[in-house]
Amino acid sequence: MPFVKIDLFEGRSDAQKEELAREVTEVVSRIAKAPKEAIHVFINDMPEGTYFPHGEKKTKA
Repeated sequence: MPFVKIDLFEGRSDAQKEELAREVTEVVSRIAKAPKEAIHVFINDMPEGTYFPHGEKKTKA
């Protein structure tokens, strides 16, 4: 049962996230030979100011 977690800065529309989840499901199903019904996609909208690579605050721009 594949689980796919995607972290994005918030700001994508529901339609964009739904399309992303559908496309990711298609690819995982094809490559991992997993039934679509077994694939779970989690999209996490990260508020700006919550991501700190190398200890430095990262923003969208």
